[in-house]
Amino acid sequence: MKHEDLLRVCLQNLLRRKSRTILTVLGVLIGCCSIVIMVSLGIGMKESQEKLLSELGDLTIITVTAPQKGHGKKKLDDKLLKEIRALDGVEGVTPKLGFDAYTCRLLAGPGNRYVADWSMLAGLDTAQMDKMGYQLTDGTYPAAPGEVAVGQYFAYNFRDTLRPEGANTINRWDSGMDEDGRLLPPPDAYFDPLKQPLTLEVTGADGSTFTVPLKAVGAVKEDNAKGYETSDGVMMSVADLQALLKRAANGRSTPNSTPAYDSVLVKVSGIKQVDPVETAIKNLGYSTESMESIRKPMEKEARQKQMMLGGLGAISLIVAALGITNTMIMSISERTKEIGVMKSLGCYVYDIRVLFLAEAGAIGFIGGVIGSVISFLISLVINLVSLGFAPENFLPAMLGAEGISRVSVIPPWLYLFALVFSVFIGLGSGYYPANKAVQIPALEAIKSE
Repeated sequence: MKHEDLLRVCLQNLLRRKSRTILTVLGVLIGCCSIVIMVSLGIGMKESQEKLLSELGDLTIITVTAPQKGHGKKKLDDKLLKEIRALDGVEGVTPKLGFDAYTCRLLAGPGNRYVADWSMLAGLDTAQMDKMGYQLTDGTYPAAPGEVAVGQYFAYNFRDTLRPEGANTINRWDSGMDEDGRLLPPPDAYFDPLKQPLTLEVTGADGSTFTVPLKAVGAVKEDNAKGYETSDGVMMSVADLQALLKRAANGRSTPNSTPAYDSVLVKVSGIKQVDPVETAIKNLGYSTESMESIRKPMEKEARQKQMMLGGLGAISLIVAALGITNTMIMSISERTKEIGVMKSLGCYVYDIRVLFLAEAGAIGFIGGVIGSVISFLISLVINLVSLGFAPENFLPAMLGAEGISRVSVIPPWLYLFALVFSVFIGLGSGYYPANKAVQIPALEAIKSE
């Protein structure tokens, strides 16, 4: 039997009992929708969790610290940096130094009008900032001695000395929220730190003070995974901070000399690389911290819920499979004489089997296609109910957008899986009726009414 003849006979048989075919396709359609929507809810839950974690900081950052706070044999030194850079999956490594042992304040503006009584200083390998994933909101990365980068909200640390007490600072949290509960952009600060020279005033170990001019060349986006200095601190080169520490110590033992660095930040190429790289660093004898300890349990829980929801949807499709089996058995009982005639005319047993399997597969395919389309519409409605039925929300509801979490997320592979699974269910359900059809003797089939 030619392929075009097979297709024509298949469609004729499906249209012979339209009501029964429509009801069977409806069962597959409902099952397909159940699987797609249930799994999409699980994927949406996982996407929301990842966005929640990403708001806490870069998920691919590992913080390395020395055991026993650096008083043991393991030190955070240049040798360790070289070993970590050699690990597979590592994109960037930077040492990190702090200035917590000394008191400092920052001055800015004409006549040092603006004063920050406290600020966090951090020494980094500024040449690695781009590889480490530090994002600039303005300016460039520090490159020359004396150049620094400041945190996104650094300017809000300053008070205006010419204003009365209680009205001399700007609270960046005073901006309020919009109708959707999102925080509005903060009010303007007193000055732009990238356009004003900065002066660092340090109180040394002997109580004397000295000043150091700083030039802010870039503002870094807040990322708590890399450190709170990205919010309201100052980031400079390790060499510059080591020089400050030495000068502040006034010849005394530098608190940060042992270990060589306070910590080491490691950026890996992707989330899947965090666990193996972290394990490798631990095997070297160092302590590590990352978002992986939070992300993995949440991912496991989301996967379990996704499997549970998908299983519930699959039950509906399996019930639909019983409907296909029943339809095909009924079709065989009605077409017994037709089967006998086909055999008498020399039709191969293979062709008869393929004919019934094609009808069952067609029912699954039609139900899968319509079910996928309806699933898309249901998912769109669910997301619009969550985001609001505004014209500007239609595209984010379908494709997603930064800062927006969708309740239902249907990736392209899920449509393909639903369609293939529906066809597979149809073929599986039609296998027994097809075998039953080819086993009917030709003479007995012709005699039947």
